Amino acid sequence: MKKLVLAAAFAGAASTAMAGSYAKDDVVMEPVVVVEEAAASSSSAGIIIPLVVIALLAAAASD
Repeated sequence: MKKLVLAAAFAGAASTAMAGSYAKDDVVMEPVVVVEEAAASSSSAGIIIPLVVIALLAAAASD
Protein backbone atom coordinates (compact mmCIF):
# COMPACT_ATOMS: atom_id res chain seq x y z
CA MET A 1 0.00 0.00 0.00
CA LYS A 2 2.84 2.38 0.83
CA LYS A 3 4.49 1.66 -2.52
CA LEU A 4 1.27 2.45 -4.37
CA VAL A 5 0.90 5.80 -2.61
CA LEU A 6 4.57 6.62 -3.18
CA ALA A 7 4.29 5.70 -6.88
CA ALA A 8 1.19 7.89 -7.25
CA ALA A 9 2.97 10.80 -5.56
CA PHE A 10 6.00 10.47 -7.85
CA ALA A 11 3.78 10.18 -10.93
CA GLY A 12 1.86 13.30 -9.96
CA ALA A 13 5.03 15.27 -9.26
CA ALA A 14 6.65 14.17 -12.51
CA SER A 15 3.64 15.04 -14.65
CA THR A 16 3.34 18.56 -13.25
CA ALA A 17 7.07 19.18 -13.49
CA MET A 18 7.00 18.56 -17.24
CA ALA A 19 3.90 20.66 -17.87
CA GLY A 20 5.58 23.75 -19.33
CA SER A 21 8.84 25.22 -20.50
CA TYR A 22 10.54 28.59 -20.65
CA ALA A 23 11.26 28.32 -24.37
CA LYS A 24 9.94 31.14 -26.52
CA ASP A 25 7.28 30.07 -29.00
CA ASP A 26 8.14 31.05 -32.57
CA VAL A 27 4.74 30.07 -33.92
CA VAL A 28 2.79 33.15 -35.02
CA MET A 29 -0.80 32.62 -36.05
CA GLU A 30 -2.72 35.11 -38.11
CA PRO A 31 -5.99 36.29 -36.54
CA VAL A 32 -9.10 34.92 -38.18
CA VAL A 33 -11.61 37.54 -39.25
CA VAL A 34 -15.21 36.36 -39.12
CA VAL A 35 -17.75 38.48 -40.93
CA GLU A 36 -21.38 37.85 -40.09
CA GLU A 37 -24.15 39.32 -42.12
CA ALA A 38 -26.74 41.09 -40.04
CA ALA A 39 -30.16 39.52 -40.38
CA ALA A 40 -32.94 41.91 -41.22
CA SER A 41 -35.31 42.04 -38.25
CA SER A 42 -38.44 43.99 -37.70
CA SER A 43 -38.63 46.62 -35.00
CA SER A 44 -41.50 44.81 -33.25
CA ALA A 45 -39.54 41.59 -32.67
CA GLY A 46 -38.42 42.63 -29.18
CA ILE A 47 -41.86 43.65 -28.00
CA ILE A 48 -43.73 40.38 -28.57
CA ILE A 49 -42.57 38.65 -25.37
CA PRO A 50 -43.38 41.59 -23.04
CA LEU A 51 -46.85 41.87 -24.61
CA VAL A 52 -47.48 38.17 -24.02
CA VAL A 53 -46.35 38.51 -20.38
CA ILE A 54 -48.64 41.50 -19.86
CA ALA A 55 -51.54 39.61 -21.41
CA LEU A 56 -50.92 36.62 -19.13
CA LEU A 57 -50.73 38.88 -16.07
CA ALA A 58 -53.96 40.61 -17.06
CA ALA A 59 -55.71 37.26 -17.54
CA ALA A 60 -54.46 36.02 -14.16
CA ALA A 61 -55.53 39.24 -12.42
CA SER A 62 -59.03 39.09 -13.87
CA ASP A 63 -59.78 35.72 -12.22
